[in-house]
Amino acid sequence: MYDILILAAEEKHNPVVPQIAEVILGLIAFLLLFFVIKKFVSPRFEALYAERTAKIEGGIEKAEQAQAEAQRTLEQYKEQLAEARAEAARIRDDARAEGLQIIEELREQAQAESARIVAQGQHQLDAQRAQIIAELRADLGRTAVELASKVVGESLEDEARRRGTVDRFLNELDAVAAPANK
Repeated sequence: MYDILILAAEEKHNPVVPQIAEVILGLIAFLLLFFVIKKFVSPRFEALYAERTAKIEGGIEKAEQAQAEAQRTLEQYKEQLAEARAEAARIRDDARAEGLQIIEELREQAQAESARIVAQGQHQLDAQRAQIIAELRADLGRTAVELASKVVGESLEDEARRRGTVDRFLNELDAVAAPANK
């Protein structure tokens, strides 16, 4: 029976409402746990969080710097490429101009050489013509003197007379040939 009385006494207590001793003990444990977390755990988490945030922000900053550097390098490359293309075009144009100049110089040299060769040939022709004319005059003079002496019947052996007669004859011949050449 004592057991029933103890059970009946316990039944008077409401199990939903905690006892005051349990509340005080729970509150002390909670405050003790809160103090330990606030004093030791929370600063450690805050330090780790700050360190992690700094690493992330540093990584982002480094990435932005690397991207900016890559952009600058790309711009420099584009500028160098444009300069190289302009330089190549200038060199190509200079080479064309130089080629045209060389061609023109060679053409002028060839024309000068051609003119020199033609002048030299003309000079040689004039010299040969003069030589042939002198030879022909001498032969023609001798032949004319021989024929004239046969026709005239007098001797034209005298050098001065012969020369005068030959020159007069040739001058008359030139005078007759000059209108025919025109």
